[in-house]
Amino acid sequence: MSQQRPGGQSGQPGAVPALPDLPEATVARLPEYLRALHNLAETGHDTVSSEGLAAAAGVNSAKLRKDLSHLGSYGTRGVGYDVALLIEQIEYVLGLTQRRAVALVGVGNLGHALAGYAGFATRGFRIAALFDADPSRVGEQISGLVVRHIEDLAEIAAAESIAIGVIATPAAAAQSVADQLVAAGVTSILNFAPCVLSVPEGVDVRKVDLAIELQILSFHEHRKASLTSLPATGPTGGLTALPGGLSATGTEEAVGT
Repeated sequence: MSQQRPGGQSGQPGAVPALPDLPEATVARLPEYLRALHNLAETGHDTVSSEGLAAAAGVNSAKLRKDLSHLGSYGTRGVGYDVALLIEQIEYVLGLTQRRAVALVGVGNLGHALAGYAGFATRGFRIAALFDADPSRVGEQISGLVVRHIEDLAEIAAAESIAIGVIATPAAAAQSVADQLVAAGVTSILNFAPCVLSVPEGVDVRKVDLAIELQILSFHEHRKASLTSLPATGPTGGLTALPGGLSATGTEEAVGT
């Protein structure tokens, strides 16, 4: 079967198609497929097989085919997927057919870097406004935008139709900023502060904590190192004592405690 282009139903020109009810895991993988497809398009590829796209996106091909079937996209036997059409389908489902305005709150080191990141513009977003509570930063110009005081958030969010907010403040300020974003009509928040936010129902929050990601990598490094250093046999049957008297399995008390 061939791919179906997003559009109105037959006999209903201009009708808006209903969005598919996608599993969260599928939604999380669609941006990876989109990134891979853009790379393929930029290198001159018009079509791609499911195996080729899966490899480029870092998933297995069966999972990719199932994900894309939710979009009504099955490719063409012997040809694969039309790269440009699949980009169009995924961008439609992700709501990227318009450049979404984003408010960035907190223009410290991380905020500066995010404000100057050119990749947002190529992926369907524009940083429409920058905010900070520090009077010494208000009025500073970053990437063509003037930093405004957080007190101006509601006015500018309404003027720019901002529905997405990015928090790049210290943890102590993040909840207050989230409250102000919600009060200004923002319904989606990307939180870089190392804390958990409390928001009303209907507001979506995604958390990015670089320290947590590094800690997870540290676990894997620790595990690899412990596996290579363990003796084949030992007095405890190969179990390693952990702090608190637990064995490496985490289920038994260490002998003698």
